[in-house]
Amino acid sequence: MASETAQMKIIAHIHTDFADKFGVPRQAGLVEELRATIVFEPEYRNPDALRGLEGFSYVWLIWQFSKAVRDTWSPTVRPPRLGGNTRMGVFATRSPYRPNAIGLSSVRLEGIRMDAKLGPVLEVSGADLMDGTPIFDIKPYLAYTDSHPEATGGFTAPNTWQCLQVQFPPELLEQVPEERRAALIGVLEQDPRPSYQKDSSRVYGLTFGGQNIRFTVQDSVLSVQAVERG
Repeated sequence: MASETAQMKIIAHIHTDFADKFGVPRQAGLVEELRATIVFEPEYRNPDALRGLEGFSYVWLIWQFSKAVRDTWSPTVRPPRLGGNTRMGVFATRSPYRPNAIGLSSVRLEGIRMDAKLGPVLEVSGADLMDGTPIFDIKPYLAYTDSHPEATGGFTAPNTWQCLQVQFPPELLEQVPEERRAALIGVLEQDPRPSYQKDSSRVYGLTFGGQNIRFTVQDSVLSVQAVERG
């Protein structure tokens, strides 16, 4: 028996400072300074569709892992939180490699503005999405039902993520637009490297806001080496 399928409509795209997946925070909300905009497709630019949304401080984004769409799937994946070496069930993780490449993120709604050409545009912060990611749906976050402070964290609970200390020479930091500096440092603190890469001599490159940030990591210290035009 063939698998059942259902059609999904793309209602919007998000625009962020991440041209590729390297450096994107592993979860939404880890870097609150990250700003992004959500632009609706022409069919969905009716302001009435957003009536009342301004009263919510957070929203859920349902979106597509557009760079991870594939015809096959694996029942197990290797979560970064476990070093990338231990396999867990795909439905026990938030891996992009799943039967349906769908992501779920809670982001802060900073505002809604009207654009003469684009219609209503959402301003959000804390998103963990690449630039151009398709959005399938937007729903308000309801604290009284969506928040579960007593929830257990499964295999992630004993693996507290350790932030890095970022050394960013002032002369290099000045090359980054001021409005992006806090967000960039927050991204670097989260350690953008894959969990299995720990080579202290390797120079990594992170594309952020049209610039290539070159850095090395030794122990728990990340040192920025260069800021280049992307």
